[in-house]
Amino acid sequence: MPYRLLKLFLALAAYGVSMALILQSGYGLMPWDVLHQGIALQGGWPMGRVTVAVSFVVLLAWIPIRQKPGFGTICNAILVGLTFDAVLQPLAQLFSEAGVATRLALLGSGITLNAAATAAYLGADFGAGPRDGLMTGLVQRSGHSVRLVRTVIEGGVLAAGYLLGGALGIGTVIYMLLIGPLIQWMLPWFARQRPAQQTIPAAGSPATPPDPAAR
Repeated sequence: MPYRLLKLFLALAAYGVSMALILQSGYGLMPWDVLHQGIALQGGWPMGRVTVAVSFVVLLAWIPIRQKPGFGTICNAILVGLTFDAVLQPLAQLFSEAGVATRLALLGSGITLNAAATAAYLGADFGAGPRDGLMTGLVQRSGHSVRLVRTVIEGGVLAAGYLLGGALGIGTVIYMLLIGPLIQWMLPWFARQRPAQQTIPAAGSPATPPDPAAR
């Protein structure tokens, strides 16, 4: 449990940092962050706090589709946005005069860190994040494919965020193309290791040694 909690909190902090890196690159944002930024620009609020507020609005949408949040769901809703707000200004000062190469490096490192953070969060096994839980709940209730439901959701938030003034750019497209394969590749690194079930050998029979391949 302590290791899983550490993995959870580090993953959520890393996710918030990855959001700030992608924003600082200036090449566009993740789909949901386009919406967060658009709302922040219209209301004059810090984008991280908007992220927290949107997370809880999304959680309200879990009620009619009968999704149940876990401990990690609530932590996700709060910590990602607060971490983003905490690191954005230092990063903006550090990379205020960044050139094209540095900005591309920020984009690449932000996408990679985001994938690692997502894989680590999933590996901690404390419940789905607000937005992923909305997607999986709609898939279960509607019977439609994950691809279709995710496309509809992210297409909708992208369009709304863009109309509100959110940054939609080539980085958004690169993120959408790479994030799935990267998470799939990194998931085994962070998968929760469950103890193998131990069986008691019958009387008079030798104990069977554990299979190394099952570790």
